[in-house]
Amino acid sequence: MLTVIPMVCKSWGKAVMGPYCWQEIDIEEWSERCPEPQHLDRMIQMLISRSCGSLRKLCVAGLKNDVIFSFIAEHSNSLQTLSLPRSEISDSIVEQTIGRLSHITFLDLSYCGKISFRALEVIGKNCKLLVKLFRNMHPVDTVGMPIADDEANAIAGTMPRLKHLELAYHVISTQSALQILKNCPELELLDLRGCWGVKIDDEKYLEKKFPKVKVLGPLVEDFYEGNEWDDNSFYSDASSEYLAWEFVDDDEDFDDEEDFDDDMWDGDGRLEQLELRFYQGNEHETEGGFGWPPSP
Repeated sequence: MLTVIPMVCKSWGKAVMGPYCWQEIDIEEWSERCPEPQHLDRMIQMLISRSCGSLRKLCVAGLKNDVIFSFIAEHSNSLQTLSLPRSEISDSIVEQTIGRLSHITFLDLSYCGKISFRALEVIGKNCKLLVKLFRNMHPVDTVGMPIADDEANAIAGTMPRLKHLELAYHVISTQSALQILKNCPELELLDLRGCWGVKIDDEKYLEKKFPKVKVLGPLVEDFYEGNEWDDNSFYSDASSEYLAWEFVDDDEDFDDEEDFDDDMWDGDGRLEQLELRFYQGNEHETEGGFGWPPSP
């Protein structure tokens, strides 16, 4: 689509070479299936370069290194929406480059295991327009961990303009959750599902003290689609902090090789086979967010 059609159709070729075609780039679904990091890096570099600094939205999953994040920051001064779930970027690269991304209003750093309170703190200090933050964690990565309020405190201390905050499966205390509610007066939705350290016994207190905020959790009462949770669907049990996972026996054999077409990644046609879809509006800022049921 990116190479063949422009050679045949001059008008299409002119359009795809111009920056206005690349103001919003959403390759999150494709990037989750991209088998090799260098292919993903090449695609990001090509598309962002074509935007010529006019990029407003970027959605991509699974960045494997700090170098590509640095490239994004250096060439995306107009970026407003940035979604990078499951990315392996570090605190240090965020601290070095976040100043170039000061116009961001929506940020998704869910399941980014190398990110800590250090990155969140510098994000809050530099991204003054940030109103929506997704920082959900995978339950398998946090079960059994001790209470750690550093990330919640960083958010409460530096992001007063937040309207929508998701912290699912963070191991935080009731005190830090209340601190977020107190320090973020514009907050409309706070997702604490799976945050078992938060004990909200008096719902009337929350309704009276923070009437404008919808608080979800800590109980998880929803069914999640398997493709958002590594093909494991679950329900939560209100009497237990552990999940009702059905783990597969390691000795069980699967033969799914016929379901995958290895030829699609052979040869030089890897990127050419990619189908790009263009969206109107800001899908990641619609109700529900990343993998969650629609918010009220």
